[in-house]
Amino acid sequence: MSPLNSDDLHRIFEKLDRNGDGLVSLEELNWLLEKIGIHVHTNLDDLQALVGKTSLDLHDFLSFYEIVIKENIGESTSENHENGGLEGDLAKAFGVFDLNGDGFISCDELQSVLSRLGLWDEHSGHDCRTMIHVYDTNSDGLLDFEEFKSMMLVTNS
Repeated sequence: MSPLNSDDLHRIFEKLDRNGDGLVSLEELNWLLEKIGIHVHTNLDDLQALVGKTSLDLHDFLSFYEIVIKENIGESTSENHENGGLEGDLAKAFGVFDLNGDGFISCDELQSVLSRLGLWDEHSGHDCRTMIHVYDTNSDGLLDFEEFKSMMLVTNS
């Protein structure tokens, strides 16, 4: 899985915008960040200082993703690799997908988390076994932490 594309982000935005007003509140944004294991800020005031608003429209949401999420991942790979910052962030993200805590991500766990995030559509033709197979170096049908790291560190050249 590489960084999310605009269709994925649009679906996430729509899921977060529960009242359909075209805006995502800071509470909803913070919930999403915590759900995917990214604890950028300790409180909503800090998040508002970063965002500069109390809610985000789709354009703001896409910009937030581009600036904050991608840059934080890029900084993690280059600056925090030595001190374990990236490893810790990836471990938290792995924990989000490893629902039963057995140290592996199964097809069912991947599909469950993607569904909760609004990224899984049963009719899209996606197959989680195929998604896992791409990074499953030992061919056991599961992703361990090292395989998950390889998947998450893929960059679009």
